[in-house]
Amino acid sequence: MPMGERIPQEFIDELVARTDIVELIDSRVPLRKASHNYVACCPFHNEKTPSFTVSPQKQFYYCFGCSVHGTAIGFLMAFDRLSFIEAVEELAQRAGMMVPQSSKQQDYYNRHQGLYEVLACAAEFYQQQLEASAYQGQVKAYLRERGLSGPIIAEFGLGFAPPRWNALLHYTRPSLKSYLQAAGLTISKGEDRYYDRFRDRLIFPIHDYRGRVIGFGGRLLGDGSPKYLNSPETALFHKGRELYGLYQVRKSLHRCDRLLVVEGYMDVLALAEHKIRYAVATLGTATTSDHLTRLFRITPAVIFCFDGDRAGYQAAWRALETALPLLSQGRQVQFMFLPQGEDPDTMVRAEGQTAFEARLAEAVPLSDFLLNNLRQKVNLSSVDGCARLVELARPLLARIPPGVYQDMLLARLAELAQIEQTTLIRHLSPGKKPTAVPLRRLEQGAASPTRRAVAILLQRPKMIQWVDKNLSLRGLEGAGAELLQKLVDLLQNNPHLNTAALLERWRDSEMGRYLEQLAGWELLLTDEDMVLELQAALERLQVQGAEQRIITLSNQPSLTGAEQRELLALLAEK
Repeated sequence: MPMGERIPQEFIDELVARTDIVELIDSRVPLRKASHNYVACCPFHNEKTPSFTVSPQKQFYYCFGCSVHGTAIGFLMAFDRLSFIEAVEELAQRAGMMVPQSSKQQDYYNRHQGLYEVLACAAEFYQQQLEASAYQGQVKAYLRERGLSGPIIAEFGLGFAPPRWNALLHYTRPSLKSYLQAAGLTISKGEDRYYDRFRDRLIFPIHDYRGRVIGFGGRLLGDGSPKYLNSPETALFHKGRELYGLYQVRKSLHRCDRLLVVEGYMDVLALAEHKIRYAVATLGTATTSDHLTRLFRITPAVIFCFDGDRAGYQAAWRALETALPLLSQGRQVQFMFLPQGEDPDTMVRAEGQTAFEARLAEAVPLSDFLLNNLRQKVNLSSVDGCARLVELARPLLARIPPGVYQDMLLARLAELAQIEQTTLIRHLSPGKKPTAVPLRRLEQGAASPTRRAVAILLQRPKMIQWVDKNLSLRGLEGAGAELLQKLVDLLQNNPHLNTAALLERWRDSEMGRYLEQLAGWELLLTDEDMVLELQAALERLQVQGAEQRIITLSNQPSLTGAEQRELLALLAEK
């Protein structure tokens, strides 16, 4: 579905209500019953004693070891490394639901289904040709020379496009022929005549996150040019977003500590052959922000591998500039430079997995690469050179999101430029106002009445029936009171919502993170005690709100008639 189309919240509510999080997680991580919940060893960190808990009542998972938590949608995003929309589509398919579509969207889906089918047909044809072609000996000899085994060839779906001009055209079913050109598989030569794009080439299918073929790369085995040919841009295939081998990485590794970005199909295959299963390749383009965003969904650490020549360093610098705006939340970027004339394919075949991974351990952190590059352009033994270093760094540092990483890089720069860090910051951000204080957190302490009320309503939404329909927390200040009032209003208008649906309402917001923390609380109370606890908390909050309102009104220099009556009523009630 086009990203610009927003999925209705009502659909998300219904989808979450129809999804059994226990069944979903158990299909990927075997669970066992433990009292009211289900437990397993956490799939997101190494442990021997189960601390990963799934609550069928809350439709929520939580690990007491590493604190990961979330809903069914959140689990698919974390475990299967899907985007939000991809996770929704996956759950909708499981639940037998159709993601709401306008007529425009329906046309979009119909067109794309035909493209997926013709690309799958082409992949099947190329794989058959690899086994049955009269050129099989030549192709197999090439693959053996490159050290590729049968299992790797099969896993990545390698194929062969015969040298004939219309081999795929003749193979394709009549019902799919109209999609061949739109899928980038044929080229028009006028007057309704076409010929195959890929001929006499070793074929590398390119897959999307679900494993569907969306394009191909082809390596010429005979003489001619270009040596490598990719599918053109199509409705399904965008070189600036896709990465070769990413589907296989996700399929083979449930937990990915790092990803290695290389430049060629054969690099990915050779590394996989040597049990280095975390490599992906760009498709003849420089690394884009879309590439990095996709990679950071899977891992916090990305290593770029380049040739150690001038072109390799220039490509690394372009990757650095692309990465700067995305360096937040503990993300790391490193650079690995190989000897000139070598690539990962030749290196790993020459020295093996252990030696190659030892090279990875010596990869240069982005901060070192950035500062070392700038240092080479100035003379730090002079004041002028130090000042010039700061000026060169200014536009680059400005692109890094505020946070610990930016602060530490500023500290390094101040040390190199021989200047106080406060002075440096003032120089880099003249006139910049102090960063605004974030939305105030919920009251500190698990015993605060706001936290108790929010946690109870979040974990037991049916308790809303015990809340006065005219409840008002007017007078109370702070994000906690505001959140509680919104939660009460939402549940009174939508009493069918469960915990997971409530959490999805606040997804990707600051309050959403606090709600997820509260969802992980263990409320060791019976339902009867929970009702009493909720009512007592709300009663206390109303008293606090009334007292705060009295103070606010009493301190005003003048009151309207309505405010005077309100103050008298509050005083009388008190």
